[in-house]
Amino acid sequence: MKVQLSALMTAAALTLGSLSTAQAVEVQGVKIEDTATVAGKTLVLNGAGARIKAVFKVYAIGLYLTEKKTTPADVLALGGPKRFKIVFLRELTSDEFGQAFLAGINKNLEKDEKTRYVNQITKFGDLFTEFEGVKKGDVIIGDYNPAVGTTITLNGKQLGSPLPDVGFYNAILRIWIGANPADNLLKPALLGE
Repeated sequence: MKVQLSALMTAAALTLGSLSTAQAVEVQGVKIEDTATVAGKTLVLNGAGARIKAVFKVYAIGLYLTEKKTTPADVLALGGPKRFKIVFLRELTSDEFGQAFLAGINKNLEKDEKTRYVNQITKFGDLFTEFEGVKKGDVIIGDYNPAVGTTITLNGKQLGSPLPDVGFYNAILRIWIGANPADNLLKPALLGE
């Protein structure tokens, strides 16, 4: 009887534990789902946090991978699909957002990488001319699908055409997890710390 009760309690604890890991994370009032599907694969939330600039809450972001990784090198080396999801916490013009994104990429690339990705950086910069700005609650999703490349959507609408190189997608991720991250507190949050 004691063995059965103990087994039942263990099973209940495991069930409760698995239920708590299946719930969304809340970042600055924004619900970040625990999983996402890209290219038919279920990705897990690696980490989530908020981009704060000075005293302004700019956006909440979640990073999704095929499996959890805790170092930038492991995230960047991981094959398969990836996703970042940004939910805006304030209004920004497309110029403000685009300049911040491109500055973050450039701060984290070596000279030879900038040369290698110059065409994709230019095309990426052009994406920000396709919309006037973002408002609170707008969602940008950046997916990497090995069969297609990098696609960026704003509120479900694709911007531009896919950018093929996984190295370029990783250059985008380095905005947040690179050697010179946009926000020093956001980097460990995205790495699941």
